[in-house]
Amino acid sequence: MAIIDNLQKISGTVWELPATYKEGMRVPARIVATEKLVREMDEAVYQQISNVATLPGITRYALCMPDGHSGYGFPIGGVAAMDVHEGGVISPGGIGFDINCGMRLLITNLTFEEVHPHLHQIVDRLFERVPAGVGSHGFLKLSHQEFRDLVEHGARWCVERGYGWEDDLEVTEENGCIAGADASKISERAIDRGYNQVGTLGSGNHYLEVQVARPEDVRDKQLAKKFGITIPNQVVVMFHCGSRGFGHQVATDYLQKFLKVMESKYQIKILDRELACAPFESPEGSDYFAAMKCGLNMSFANRQVILHQIREVFSEVFGRSPEDLGMQMIYDVAHNTAKLEKHIVNGKEKRLLVHRKGATRAFGPGRGEVAARYRDIGQPVIIGGSMETGSYLLVGTASGAETFFSTAHGSGRTMSRTKARKLWHGKELQHDLEARGIYVRSTSWAGLAEEAGPAYKNIDEVIAATELAGISKPVVRFTPIGNVKG
Repeated sequence: MAIIDNLQKISGTVWELPATYKEGMRVPARIVATEKLVREMDEAVYQQISNVATLPGITRYALCMPDGHSGYGFPIGGVAAMDVHEGGVISPGGIGFDINCGMRLLITNLTFEEVHPHLHQIVDRLFERVPAGVGSHGFLKLSHQEFRDLVEHGARWCVERGYGWEDDLEVTEENGCIAGADASKISERAIDRGYNQVGTLGSGNHYLEVQVARPEDVRDKQLAKKFGITIPNQVVVMFHCGSRGFGHQVATDYLQKFLKVMESKYQIKILDRELACAPFESPEGSDYFAAMKCGLNMSFANRQVILHQIREVFSEVFGRSPEDLGMQMIYDVAHNTAKLEKHIVNGKEKRLLVHRKGATRAFGPGRGEVAARYRDIGQPVIIGGSMETGSYLLVGTASGAETFFSTAHGSGRTMSRTKARKLWHGKELQHDLEARGIYVRSTSWAGLAEEAGPAYKNIDEVIAATELAGISKPVVRFTPIGNVKG
């Protein structure tokens, strides 16, 4: 029987595998998507999200967002909230290896007409100044101790040393530094892998993109104005990256630790080793939470240094200061996290550990966690598409409470990287994109082929699903014109 036949249609955008679907499920598993997107998801998504529903302490539902596809343990797009006072666990598979892989968006006061004559120069310089690709190293030369300080203090460490503006911190999730990061909980191997990678993009689906907000793509003019998007064909810059090898090593270290103690010490049995976990309130769970926060902070710092490099490049090309070019940040939003948050469950406020893996936090208006300047409209949400299509700025909504204020994080893959490499050649793809007005620089032809647009879901369909489900509201769609790929 096809997996789709086991799904119960709750609404036009909510589909449920009941808790009776699989032995051990503590709660139902829900997919937030249109029927078209549900049918296009690989079957592993349903097996993985129903496995997540068996984890101790899980509350209400195991959730998967419209961009969902199979991942390690949790599907990409997976959301799970654990009641930490009822034996709730923390699971690296529910956060991801690239801890705080996330998005940052900044505006300029430049138009497409002003930027286009300089586009090749801008992209070429960004390609030189923001190292990309596997194993790339940043320009910051840090000692191991300086890196330990950085991962405890995040983006503020960078701003205090001249790599950014104080204002940047206000519009970064957690103000660029999540409290409780403890560098004593991370291994020397993790330090070795991360200390020279600050200010680098990495590889895979990470990118740095110059984009345009066309007048016809501004979905809500009043909200767009709140974000400083007021000029026809205004140029913005968006980039996507995470904690590099450092976050990967932190996750690897604790997965191994959890596998050793999970069953022998805590009598936790799981359906998939990739869901290795420990009680949040255990010594092992507490240590991982503190180490994972170092990964969060490293990523905030990484994106802060990249922002500094972007401002320098634009300043050099146009002969004006970044301030004069209006290069203000709109927001920095994290994916791949687990955070303690207060949510209403069955009419009662509960303290929950919300795992978001390839999912974006999307608080509605009034939440104290939202940056003060946006609190009346809701948290900004940045969702990237493929390098061929477009990306979006959205805001969180009050009705997002149904998904613990979570929404999609991207367009989501539809095929493996191996299959994409067989279907496209990077050099030909680059020529094709340039003919369509998108100038791309990449460290690898194979890596470029892996990121071909058709390897991803239709970003407009994913965004439409989040809007129909009431979990985020689109404000502006951005069109790519220049791209740096790992």
